[in-house]
Amino acid sequence: MKVSIITVTYNAAATIRDTIESVLSQDYPNIEHIIIDGASKDNTAEIVRSYGDRIAKFVSEPDRGMYDGMNKGIQFATGDAIAILNADDYYMNSQVISTIVKHFEQHQVDSVFADLVYVKHDNPDKVVRYYSSASFHPGKFAYGWMPAHPTFVVKRSAFEKYGYFKTDYKIAADYELLIRFLAIHKLSYHYIPQVLVKMRTGGASTANLSSNWILNREIVRGCLENGISTNMTKVLSKYFVKVFQLVVRPA
Repeated sequence: MKVSIITVTYNAAATIRDTIESVLSQDYPNIEHIIIDGASKDNTAEIVRSYGDRIAKFVSEPDRGMYDGMNKGIQFATGDAIAILNADDYYMNSQVISTIVKHFEQHQVDSVFADLVYVKHDNPDKVVRYYSSASFHPGKFAYGWMPAHPTFVVKRSAFEKYGYFKTDYKIAADYELLIRFLAIHKLSYHYIPQVLVKMRTGGASTANLSSNWILNREIVRGCLENGISTNMTKVLSKYFVKVFQLVVRPA
């Protein structure tokens, strides 16, 4: 199985090296890393180009935002499975992709997902929140819950059959996509009970109260557009559980 890892960047000079190194350190041999940059104004492009042909594909040009970049990367991909690893994120260890492939092959599924930890932006050794995907099932979409998207890896054929990220969403196109894949089209999935990704805080969905409000409105929209009954009260109920994620730590 070949795995395509898509990284979308914009002014990510401070963190992109960690992301690239975490991919290059993987012990699984059949990986292509595709980086799509939205014409960064810092030296992101120079850093990426310094890796030469160790990056399978690099494009730096203006785009219509994060999800447009992801869609470009998927269209370039030649792997059997697609992973999205953003420029603030990196893999937990060098066995992540080999672990993912092992579970794909053992369980013969369309997708896999796992757990992640949020870490401080300036101190990635400091865990601030643990996101467990263990209890996910499609019925939880109505309550604002999805598997940890940075850990979600899916067969490339799913995009070809059921569509790409919707670029008119600002923050929650990943949520809408997972609804389509897992709830509407019922792709098979398997949960891997491990932390596979470290995610720095301060990304688009966690930046401030305004971005959280946009996120939750788009979650409601994504559900309703796909025939899942929900409302803002249901979606906001997730925050009672998220309080516990601040104190629970992975074993």
